[in-house]
Amino acid sequence: MWHTRLMPQDRAASRADGVDAIVAQWAAQRPELDTLPMEVFGRIYRIGRLMGDRVERAYAPFGIGRGEFDVLATLRRAGDPHTLSPSQLSATLMLTTGGMTGRLDKLERAGLVRRVPDPADRRALRAQLTAKGRQLVDEAVEAGLAEQTAALDQLPAQQRTQLAGLLRTLLAAC
Repeated sequence: MWHTRLMPQDRAASRADGVDAIVAQWAAQRPELDTLPMEVFGRIYRIGRLMGDRVERAYAPFGIGRGEFDVLATLRRAGDPHTLSPSQLSATLMLTTGGMTGRLDKLERAGLVRRVPDPADRRALRAQLTAKGRQLVDEAVEAGLAEQTAALDQLPAQQRTQLAGLLRTLLAAC
């Protein structure tokens, strides 16, 4: 049952949240259910949404959203000369080619990327990060990481490392 998972000292140290309320409702209606998966994944989902919103607000002063940041960051991580084909970007970001075209058009209008000929195929183009785009993404990544760090600072360093490892293991199992 859900109320036996935490020891009394653990429950006192943690604050109740919306997931606790949902689990309590299920316990009242279906006490035989093991709702631990709901507790874990409900919190992961909520954390993802809340942190996504915080990071999105951190990118706003740079005139970009998460979608644009993802394209710029992918190009930045590619290393010099910071170019990838639209299909490579689409595959990495799990976007349709049409969705990628829209993002690249917007970023190109802002002067953050440019389309350059593919040296291996003169018929094809590659997206390349401009100097302006590189500076912007370097600043934006720091702003986003500051938000994430502020949230993780609520945990001791050892727990942050442990959490990262546990989530890596869980992700690999999915």
